[in-house]
Amino acid sequence: MKFTLRVWRQDGPDGQGQFTTHQVENVSPDSSFLEMLDVLNDGLEAKSETPIAFDSDCREGICGTCGMVINGLAHGPGVRRATCQLYMREFQDGETLTLEPFRAQAFPVVKDLIVDRSAFDRIIQAGGFVSVNTGAAPDANALPIKKDDADEAFMAAACIGCGACVASCKNASAMLFTSAKVSHLGHLPQGQPERSERVLKMVEQMDAEGFGSCTNTEECEAACPKGISVSNIARMNRDYWQAKLLG
Repeated sequence: MKFTLRVWRQDGPDGQGQFTTHQVENVSPDSSFLEMLDVLNDGLEAKSETPIAFDSDCREGICGTCGMVINGLAHGPGVRRATCQLYMREFQDGETLTLEPFRAQAFPVVKDLIVDRSAFDRIIQAGGFVSVNTGAAPDANALPIKKDDADEAFMAAACIGCGACVASCKNASAMLFTSAKVSHLGHLPQGQPERSERVLKMVEQMDAEGFGSCTNTEECEAACPKGISVSNIARMNRDYWQAKLLG
C-alpha cells in the first residue's frame, strides 16, 4: 500500500507550523498506523531529513501517549481505539491522510505531532488521589462495596489520560477527563473523606489550566478510546455544587 501524508510540522510552541507532504510506499496492510510512521521516518532519515516527531510508548492502547488527529478525528477513524490500534488496512490504498497534533491552548505543541499534556498531571496532583489512611490491601478487600458502584468506579478508572476528549471538543474542555478521575474515587469508600475537597481542587485546577467549558455535545465520549461516559460529568457537577453550597 502507498499513502500521501500531509503532516503538521512545528518546531515548538512558538514556532510557525505548516503542513508538509510526504509519500510512503510499500506499507503492509497489517502494519499499525505508528508502524507506518516508523517506515516514513526511516525513509526521511535515509535522506538525512528530520524525522516526524510523534509520541508512543506501549503501542497497545494502554498508555495514552500516541494521540494525534487523523483526517479531522482524534485518534482517527474507528470507535474506542487509540491511534496505535489503527491498522493501515482500514484505509484506502493511495489515500491522502492529514495528520495534526491535538489542538488546545492547554496542550502546547512540543514538536510536530507531540503536545505537552502536563496540564492533566497538574489536575491529578491537585486532588486526584487518596491521602488519608484507609488501611492496607486486606482492609480494602474486606470493605463491602455495591456492585453498581464498583462497576462505575472501574469504568471511570479506565481513562488513560490521552487527551482525545479535549481535542474533539469544540471548546477544548477537559471535563470528561477530570470527571473520570473524580468519579472513580468518589464511588469508593476510601475516597469519601476527601470527596468534597477533591472535586473543588481538581475543578479549580482544570479552570486554571485554560481548558474550555462543557456544552454537552458529547464529542468527548465519542472520541474516547475507553468509552468513558459523560454521565461522569453530571456526577462531578453535582458533587461540585454540593461541596460549594455546603462549604
